[in-house]
Amino acid sequence: MKKSLLYLFMLVCSVALFTGCSDDDNTIVYPIDAEIAGVYKGTLDISLDGTTIGSDIPKNITISKAGDASVNMELKDFNFMGMDLGTIALTECALEKDGDSYRFTGKQVLNVTQYNLTGDINAQGHISGNKVVVDLDIAAKLGTLEQAVKVVYEGTKLTGSESSEAKIASFIIDDEAVVEQPVINEEAGTIVFAVNEKAASFKFTPIIEISEGATITPASGVEQDFSNNKKVTYTVMAEDGTVKVYTAFVEGTRSVLKYSFEEWGEQADEKNPDNMKWFSPLPLDELATANNGVAYLIAFDFANQYNLSYGTLEEKEAGYKGSAAKLITQYTKGAGFGVAPAITPGSLFVGRFEFDMMAENQLTLTKFGIAYDKKPLYFKGAYKYEAGENFVDGSDKENVKENTGETDQCGIYAVLYEATNKDGQEVVLDGTNITNSEYRVALAEIKSGVDTEGKWVEFNEEFTYLEGKSYDSSKQYKMAIVCSSSKEGDSFRGAVNSTLFVDELEIVGE
Repeated sequence: MKKSLLYLFMLVCSVALFTGCSDDDNTIVYPIDAEIAGVYKGTLDISLDGTTIGSDIPKNITISKAGDASVNMELKDFNFMGMDLGTIALTECALEKDGDSYRFTGKQVLNVTQYNLTGDINAQGHISGNKVVVDLDIAAKLGTLEQAVKVVYEGTKLTGSESSEAKIASFIIDDEAVVEQPVINEEAGTIVFAVNEKAASFKFTPIIEISEGATITPASGVEQDFSNNKKVTYTVMAEDGTVKVYTAFVEGTRSVLKYSFEEWGEQADEKNPDNMKWFSPLPLDELATANNGVAYLIAFDFANQYNLSYGTLEEKEAGYKGSAAKLITQYTKGAGFGVAPAITPGSLFVGRFEFDMMAENQLTLTKFGIAYDKKPLYFKGAYKYEAGENFVDGSDKENVKENTGETDQCGIYAVLYEATNKDGQEVVLDGTNITNSEYRVALAEIKSGVDTEGKWVEFNEEFTYLEGKSYDSSKQYKMAIVCSSSKEGDSFRGAVNSTLFVDELEIVGE
């Protein structure tokens, strides 16, 4: 904006410059208090030499009685383009009746030696019913430079019962690129959010809820460009004209490790007696299940007495978004010539499964974690869970207890752990130490794994660092995600047919 424009508005908006529009005509009495005086809510449009430099700027004006046939007009706290330009005040403007409406006019002369500024102001106002329009035509001179400024105000008279609340109640961006939804800071007047570092575009369409009766500019549902650190200013005007300004912008980018279970692949084990095959979610080098082990049990179940099965891809409508992974706790007591535990929980985890019929401890078959080079912030996703009825306690293989009356729960958690030990050797956590290893650094897990009564439940859990642990960017880490249809499955405790669906799992890091 031209330097002269800044000087001009600072001077125009000074109360002292407006000494009066005209003298009262005391022979005429108008119903000013009853029909005209009051607070008007509206907007300003400003142009400089015919070029618009501001439009739809929300603002209130006050019209009060100056005499029987004259009014005063005041516009307080005029802020424009971040500048506080003070108050515009017109005094003792003579009224003239025009049919069912009123008009007022006046002229002012500016002569401010401080800035070598002079100018003539022509003010015209029109009041019709509860509507007002005010035009200020300003012919200004800054030294030898001449400029024409026009300010137009349009407003509606308030009743006095309008709400003064000007607030953004919610600001939501439904876009997968937004990994942390906008957070509103009322005190600072900011709205910040985080975006996937691999986002193809930073153009988003916020859906905004505001105070009842208020208006907002720009409107809700209008696409905005937040690229290159751009900030978008939202102005909320309450019913009574009170204004609150918010600034929305991208606070930063985040890395996202995500598994949506939309793509599945077929797996097989040539060592399996029947060369059985099963489906697993992709990528196969990151996601693993215990299906390989169950396949062996099926192969040795010659009489089909155990009726074993394992988690398969559900129909797309079954997922929270598209497909989902389905995990079922199986009754495996006596299977595999008595090698199998009493129950085998349905499991899905980040890592690999290395089946060994001769393993002394089946918990060592699960190798949790993949390399992870970010500082984790949140573990997000959605799940649906139905607990089985026959709770089996197989913690003591020689004394398996069934129908104990206990209620099963699912387990969903993520663990950040150190990838190497003090000697520089690789660390791989398995089912025996994933919950207690000294190499664990941070944990995020769902708060409750109870039956969800057929409903999908979203979760967004923050990583908390274990006692004495902190993130060190100079170290190497692994990230493990573990999902189980029976939370105590590592102790071979759980209910037969407990079923867990998981979908849209994400690790958000920086």
